[in-house]
Amino acid sequence: MVTAYAVAGSVLDPELPLLTLAELGVLRDVSADPSGKVVVTITPTYTGCPAMDAMRADLRAALLDAGFRAVEVRTVLHPAWTTDWITESGRRKLAEAGIAPPGPAPARTDGPIPLTLGPVVRSVRCPLCGSADTEELSAFGSTACKALRRCRRCREPFEHVKEL
Repeated sequence: MVTAYAVAGSVLDPELPLLTLAELGVLRDVSADPSGKVVVTITPTYTGCPAMDAMRADLRAALLDAGFRAVEVRTVLHPAWTTDWITESGRRKLAEAGIAPPGPAPARTDGPIPLTLGPVVRSVRCPLCGSADTEELSAFGSTACKALRRCRRCREPFEHVKEL
């Protein structure tokens, strides 16, 4: 018999359908309460993520289709999702698809978040040729969590999952 975690872990992300929700790191927990209801806990990649409704619906559908009778999907915001939660297989799949995976996320501390008004300079390797000589074309790509970049060496554009 397939487990609820295996089913939930196989659901694809609606914005990056090459990754499962488990590989993306948004799948936080899957458990069953005493009545047998499956409870899935997810954390959005950022507050206001437009894909959350699709994630909830896809999780419910996959679990119900697998024979689980009742499903509840809960959203938790703390701790906040970080790109450090993307698995190694997820990072590999991003690079193989021509999307630069994120580097280490910025360090987080409790308390106020310092405001930096200068431009953020990122060193991002081209996922196609490996060159570090890349430039940002737009802070936003096809989704808010990705930036559009171009490699100066091979001249190919590519997306980069921003470090959060």
